[in-house]
Amino acid sequence: MLEKIAVAATAATLFTFSVAEAVQAASFTVLASGLDNPRKLAFGPDGALYVTEAGRGGSGPCLTSAEGVSCYGTTNAVTRIQNGVAERVLTGLPSTAFLNGDSGSGATDIAFDNAGNPFILLSWIGTPEQRASDSRFSPFGTLVRVDNLNSNPTFSTIADLEAFEVAQNPDGGEILSNPFSLLIEDNTAFLTDAAGNDALRVETNGSNLAVQSVFPPRFVPSPFGGPAFSMQSVPTSIARGPDGAIYVGELTGFPFPQGQARVYRINSNTNQPEVFATGFTNIIDIDFDLFGNLYVLQYAANSLLSPDRTGALLQVSPTGERQTLIMDGLIAPTGLAIDSNGNIYVSNNGLKAGLGQVIRISQVPEPSAALGLLAFGALGATSALLRQQNQHKSATKGIFF
Repeated sequence: MLEKIAVAATAATLFTFSVAEAVQAASFTVLASGLDNPRKLAFGPDGALYVTEAGRGGSGPCLTSAEGVSCYGTTNAVTRIQNGVAERVLTGLPSTAFLNGDSGSGATDIAFDNAGNPFILLSWIGTPEQRASDSRFSPFGTLVRVDNLNSNPTFSTIADLEAFEVAQNPDGGEILSNPFSLLIEDNTAFLTDAAGNDALRVETNGSNLAVQSVFPPRFVPSPFGGPAFSMQSVPTSIARGPDGAIYVGELTGFPFPQGQARVYRINSNTNQPEVFATGFTNIIDIDFDLFGNLYVLQYAANSLLSPDRTGALLQVSPTGERQTLIMDGLIAPTGLAIDSNGNIYVSNNGLKAGLGQVIRISQVPEPSAALGLLAFGALGATSALLRQQNQHKSATKGIFF
C-alpha cells in the first residue's frame, strides 16, 4: 500500500507524491544515558553535541494542573557530548516536574549565535497567573543567553515570551505560552511557542521581538463521533530548509489524530504558513540533511490518545518519497539533530527522569548530494511561486513540560 505526502503549491491545490511503503532500515547506538527529561539538541562551535535536560523538579513550590502536581527545583541542566564522553556542563537551572521527577519543564532547546554564545529556551507548563505567583517561576517562558559557559556562567534574559503572549496573544485564543524550539541565524533567534500557536523572532541582543507567523486551528473529525473538533496546531519544531525558507512542524492539539500533523513552510514575503508536507502524527522535531532530505521525528506515532509512546523517525526525500527509518526503541523521543556527516542524533525517553538518552542512528546510504539538492530546489521553487477547543490547549502543553 502506498502512503502519500502532500506538498502545497497554492491554498487550493496540493501536489501529492507517491512514496514507498514504510521500512525500518536503521539501528542506533546510545551515546548518553541517565538523563533527566532530555529535550532538544544542537551542535556547538566546538563541534560537541549539546542536549538540554528539563530536570526533575524539586521540593517546591508546586503547581497543580489537569495533568497533576509539578514542583519546582533547580535540577535543570545542559549536557555536552564530545569524544565519547557525556558531561553536564551547566547545572542549577530552574525546573518543574511531577513528584516522581517525570515530565520535567525547563530548558527545552539550545542554539548558538555567530560568536559562539549559547542561548537556552525555557518552557513553562502553567498559566501567566501561576508564573506571577512566585518569583522563582519568573525565568520560565523566556529566552536566555549564557555567558562563560565553561567557567562561572552568567545568564541574561533576552526575551520574555510569556509576557509577550500576555500582551499580544497573536493567535487570539487562550492566553498561554510554552516556548518550545529555537533556531539562531545571523544573530536573529527564531522560536516556536507551542501553546501560543505561533513562531516568533527576536534579535539576540533582545531587540525587535515580533511575530514571525501564526498557525491557525482547523477542524478535524471527532474520534468519538459527533461534531468535528477545532484542533490547534501546537508548533513544536523549527528548521531552516535548503531553499532558505523556515520550516515548522506541529504536534497538533486534541484529539491528536493520526496522520494529521503537518510541516509548514513560512512564506518569506508574507510570513504566512504554507502547507509543505502532510500525513504525520504528533511531530516533535524536524531537520534537514545536506542532501535536502527532510527528517521528521514523531513523538507518539500511534497518537497521544493512545497510551503507546513509541515514536518514529521518518525521512522525506526532495521528491516526496517517504520512509520510516526507525521505530523500535524510540520511546517518547523529543529532539533531533543531524551533523555535517549525515549522522542523526535523537533525544530518547524524553519524559523520564534518570532514564533519558541521546542516541545516534545509523541509516541506509543516501542518494547523491547533487541529485537530492537539484530535486529539492525544483520543489522549493514550486512552493515559492504560489504562495479544541481552548480547554485542550493547556492540556496539550502540559503533556511534555
